[in-house]
Amino acid sequence: MPKYSTGGAGGSGGGQTCELCGSTSDSLRSANVAGAELTVCPSCASSHDENPESEPDTDQQRRKRAAQNKARAFDRAGGDSSHWEENGTDYERDRLPYLVDGYGERVVRARQAAGLQRGELAEELGVDEADLLAVEQGRATQANVGGSVVAALEEFLDVELSDE
Repeated sequence: MPKYSTGGAGGSGGGQTCELCGSTSDSLRSANVAGAELTVCPSCASSHDENPESEPDTDQQRRKRAAQNKARAFDRAGGDSSHWEENGTDYERDRLPYLVDGYGERVVRARQAAGLQRGELAEELGVDEADLLAVEQGRATQANVGGSVVAALEEFLDVELSDE
């Protein structure tokens, strides 16, 4: 089983879920992503697999891959940016609090203890699964996850994530 597996990607039956993008695929494989072994779809594997024997990526290659991943996510979401164009963004309204060290691991452990898959928890809380994934991977700030997501996780899973 992968190092940080949530248990949702393995097992029998068709349609397993990629631990990075959440897509369902019958051809998942293990990939080294930022030092963690994850079960990912072929698309994510080609974009994220870090082979320790290969030469390190240049900044330009990393930026290009990040832009490609962002474009893929935008396309999966339907590509509709009219909301942002009309209403703009309001980051002050849903500010992310200071988070405790290891907050992502705390969420994963609490979710697993509750017997929930990532998608199930996201649906239960009414939050985007990509935001939940970002929190679990410890990159809530980089992914612009709102404080309401953290508050909902703290309340539902009875876990302390914010350090105020």
